[in-house]
Amino acid sequence: MKRTPKSLLLLLVIAFSFFSCSRDGAVEADVIIYGGTSAAVTAAVQAKKSGKSVIVVSPDKHLGGLSSGGLGFTDTGNKSVIGGLARDFYHRVYLHYEDSAAWQWQKHSEYGNKGQGTPAMDGNARTMWIFEPHVAEQVFEDYVKEFELDVRRDEWLDREKGVAKEGDRIVSITTLSGKTYKGKMFIDATYEGDLMAAAGVSYHVGREANRVYDEKWNGVQTGVLHHGHWFNSDISPYKVPGDSTSGLLYGVSGEDPGTYGEGDHRLQAYCFRMCLSNHPDNRVAFPKPDNYNAENYELLARVFASGWRETFRKFDPIPNRKTDTNNHGPFSTDFIGMNYDYPEASYERRQEIIREHTDYQQGLMYFLANDPQVPEEVRSEMAQWGLAADEFTDNGNWPHQLYIREARRMVGQYVMTEHDTFSEREITDPVGMGSYTLDSHNVQRYVKPDGFVQNEGDIGVSTKNGPYKISYGSIIPKREECANLLVPVCLSSSHIAFGSIRMEPVFMILGQSAALAASLAIDNETGVQDVTYEDLLKVLEEEKQVLSTPAVEKN
Repeated sequence: MKRTPKSLLLLLVIAFSFFSCSRDGAVEADVIIYGGTSAAVTAAVQAKKSGKSVIVVSPDKHLGGLSSGGLGFTDTGNKSVIGGLARDFYHRVYLHYEDSAAWQWQKHSEYGNKGQGTPAMDGNARTMWIFEPHVAEQVFEDYVKEFELDVRRDEWLDREKGVAKEGDRIVSITTLSGKTYKGKMFIDATYEGDLMAAAGVSYHVGREANRVYDEKWNGVQTGVLHHGHWFNSDISPYKVPGDSTSGLLYGVSGEDPGTYGEGDHRLQAYCFRMCLSNHPDNRVAFPKPDNYNAENYELLARVFASGWRETFRKFDPIPNRKTDTNNHGPFSTDFIGMNYDYPEASYERRQEIIREHTDYQQGLMYFLANDPQVPEEVRSEMAQWGLAADEFTDNGNWPHQLYIREARRMVGQYVMTEHDTFSEREITDPVGMGSYTLDSHNVQRYVKPDGFVQNEGDIGVSTKNGPYKISYGSIIPKREECANLLVPVCLSSSHIAFGSIRMEPVFMILGQSAALAASLAIDNETGVQDVTYEDLLKVLEEEKQVLSTPAVEKN
């Protein structure tokens, strides 16, 4: 009888030690990551680099979240504080675009190299900050292949009874398909915080009152008008202009907006970050939704009638004659006020909300391209654009990820507030840095006392003192609530501080740091709250995380 080579036996033993099935059929690994976002991938890569077995349980089929879902015009802030695997991601994007074969619809020399506060392609640092969705997704898939990550896709947590705990520790999670995953450490890397919530960890939804954390920019912000996302002309919100008895136009709330500075249940608006093309051979005409109703965009028609002409202000260029198209103006792609129930909603209701956002935004684009109420010069320019035919090819060229700008936010061991983003308090246990403007999109559209329409909630405030540190305490729960869970996306933060932290590079940074902390907790057989920061700091620095502002920004 032929004997099995010793080398093969050794490999089998190693494989069994990494992944094993318990007698009840559960799959086991050192670290279980729930989510398919960019943070989930960087956490998985780092866990593997740290010598830990890891399983990514992803409700998403496509990895990367917003980074591969249309947000290619990266909100970098100060790029010098983006280190570790996050910087490696943007380096890999750079390498892709160094290949002439990457430039199918445009010459590299024609691109222009425009980024958000930084050149799109940074040759000295060998990073590329602006990219096409499919390129980002391929980088994430390359990580999966290179590090042999075990990714279980289309697996949805059973939010009712899918989290098994013993004392203060999660033992396993079970998905709706009936599969169970056991682990020593768990990481919730979703935009919604579903695992965190199901595990009984404290969280908040909506805006806190300013008095809760002694803030200025949280809570209701009536009368505060930042950016250009507000009505700068007197426009009637009524179906018959000036007649309050005729009813409100679509998208305008009849509720009282609330008192300045008070907390509420409202969330900053969601939208899709569309990838559009103006190349005749790579564009698809904007589809007309089955339930399209031009009357839903009457308010926009009135904005145009007032003289507003900034339709194309946020058609931000990405390679190959494409865009990352974002919200801009008083009436745009943000579906204001239509997402309040999303964080706590059932999966079925969330799908309805996503469909409603899709219909609204596709209808908006169809309206802009076809309706005679739209100025001719706008319609003429819109006729040059369409959905990019080579993006999101399995979803009708429409992004597969809704921009969940904000959902649940953990109330953990430490709560990041605007004071931290202004560097007014000392953070002694940083696991990453943020630098972007405190940025909240509008949360409601209401009727002012004078009878005209206005938006509320759009805030843009500088961090004042440059990049700031993000506390380890903000990605771990309170000690008594869960000892083996880390939350790098729905982290512990006030609404307005989250407005700065919520950027994709930061999520990648925090995902990696969460995995490093999880590995140390496993090695030392402790809870995440008992990880010694001295030990964590050592491995963070080894993995090239940036934890203080460099004296001179790298170019």
